[in-house]
Amino acid sequence: MSKKITKVFRFSAAITLILVILGLAVPKSFQVYSGQLRQSITDNFGWLYLLLVTGILIFCVFLIASPIGQIRLGHPNSKPEHSTLSWIAMMFSAGMGIGLVFYGAAEPLSHYAISTPSAPLVSSQALADAFRFTFFHWGFHAWAVYALVALTLAYFGFRKQEKYLLSVSLKPILGEKAEGWIATLIDTITIIATVIGVATTLGFGAAQINGGLSQVFGIPNNSVVQIVIILITTALFIVSALSGLGKGVKILSNLNLILALALLALAIILGPTVQIFNTLTDSIGLYLQNFFQMSFRAAAFDGSKREWINTWTIFYWAWWISWSPFVGVFIARISKGRTIREFLSVVLLVPSTLSFVWFSAFGTLSTHLQTIGIDLTGFYTEELLFAAFEHYPLGILLSIVAIFLIFSFFITSADSATYVLAMLSEDGKLNPSNRIKIIWGVSLAVIAITLLLSGGLTALQNVLITVALPFSFVLILVTVSLLKELLHEKDKMGLSITPDRYPKKDQPFKSYE
Repeated sequence: MSKKITKVFRFSAAITLILVILGLAVPKSFQVYSGQLRQSITDNFGWLYLLLVTGILIFCVFLIASPIGQIRLGHPNSKPEHSTLSWIAMMFSAGMGIGLVFYGAAEPLSHYAISTPSAPLVSSQALADAFRFTFFHWGFHAWAVYALVALTLAYFGFRKQEKYLLSVSLKPILGEKAEGWIATLIDTITIIATVIGVATTLGFGAAQINGGLSQVFGIPNNSVVQIVIILITTALFIVSALSGLGKGVKILSNLNLILALALLALAIILGPTVQIFNTLTDSIGLYLQNFFQMSFRAAAFDGSKREWINTWTIFYWAWWISWSPFVGVFIARISKGRTIREFLSVVLLVPSTLSFVWFSAFGTLSTHLQTIGIDLTGFYTEELLFAAFEHYPLGILLSIVAIFLIFSFFITSADSATYVLAMLSEDGKLNPSNRIKIIWGVSLAVIAITLLLSGGLTALQNVLITVALPFSFVLILVTVSLLKELLHEKDKMGLSITPDRYPKKDQPFKSYE
C-alpha cells in the first residue's frame, strides 16, 4: 500500500472504531448528543440541502439537453459492459432496493395518518399530499444526487483514465493540490459515510426481516434472531463479493428485479387495483404540478411546518447526499460505454418511475386499510408491510416473497458496499483484492451486531446525516470541477447544437426515397 492508501485506510478505520466504541460504551449519551447535532444542522442548514439537491437536478437536466450529452463515458468506441436491463437492475438494487420495501407501505401511511405535511390528519388532502411528497422524496431529486457522483467518477475514470476516486475529480479546479491532504480528507469521508450507511442498513434490514418472520411464522422478534440473520447474510454476501461484479452482484440484481416485479404485480392484482392506478395517475400530476414548490419548501413564513420538513425532506436529502459516495462509486463502475445523455436519462427516469409505481401500490395497500377503519399506525415500520398483507388475499404468499426480496436486496447492498470499500481502500483499483473485500465484509457485520446490541444504530444514523454537511461542500466543488472539464472537452471536440449537415437547396432529406 502507498502512503496515501495507508492514511485513508487508517484514518477511516480509526474514526469508525471511535464511533462504534461510543455507540457501545455510552449509547444513550451518544444518541442524545448526536441527535442534538443532527437537529442543529437540519435547523441551520436545511436551506443549503434544498438548494443544493435541486441545483444538482437542474445541472443534470442541463447536461442531458446540451451537446455535452454526446460525450461517452470511455473512449469514443467503447461499448457498455452490461446489458441495459442488468445495468438498471444493479443500480436499482444498490441505490434504493431495501429502502423501498422498508418504507413502501409505511411512508404514505405516516404522511396520511400520523404526521402530515400540512393538511389535517386522515383528510382527503392529507392522502393526496402523502403520495406526492413520497414521490418527491424518492424521485428525481434523490437519483440526481447519485447520478452526479456516479457521472463524475465514470467520466474521470473511464474518459480521463484517472483513478476511480472522487478526490481526483477536483483536479480541474485544484490542480496538484487535489492529491494532497484534501484528497485524503475526501476519500476518508467517502469510506466513513459508506461504512456507517451500510452498517445501519444491515441493522435495520435485519430488523425488518425479523419483523416479517415474526408476523408470518411466529419467530421471536429479538436481537438474537437479528444477529443470526446478519451472520447468514454476511456469509452469503461475502461469497457473492468474491465471485466478482460480473457474477455475484449481477445475478443477484437480476433476481432482485424479478422478485420486485413479481411482488409488485401480486400487490396490484390482489389489492385495490383501480385505486392503485388512480393514485399513481393523480399523484404524478400533483408531483409535477407542485414540483418547484416542494423543492424549495423551507417554511420560512410558517414555523409550525418546519419540524415535518426537518424530519422528512431534509432527512432524506441528507441521507441521499451521505449515501452518494457509495452508490455513486458502484453505479460508475457498471456504466462504462454509455453516453452522458443516455446515462443521466436512464438514471433519473427509470428508477424514479419504478419508485412511483411501487409507492402507489404498497402505499395504497396501507392507506386503503386505514380509510376503511383498520388501524395500522400502531405497528413498527419494519412490521407494517406484513401487517397490511394480512388483510389481503394470499397475504402469506406476499409476505414470503417480500422476505425473500429483502434478503436478496440485503445481500446485494452489502455485496456492493464491500466492493466499493475495497476499491477505495486500494486507491481506486477497479478490481480490488478478495482479502480486502473479506476484511470489510466481516467488519460491517461486526459493527452492525455491536451497535444492534447496544442500541447505537440510531446514533450512527445521526452521524451519517451529520456527515452529509461537509460532503455537501464537496459536491459543490465536484459540480464546478466537472462542468469546467466538460466545457473544455466540448470546445476541444467542437460539439454544438447546430447540425453538421444541411440538405441542398430543393433537395430535402426524405426517408422514403
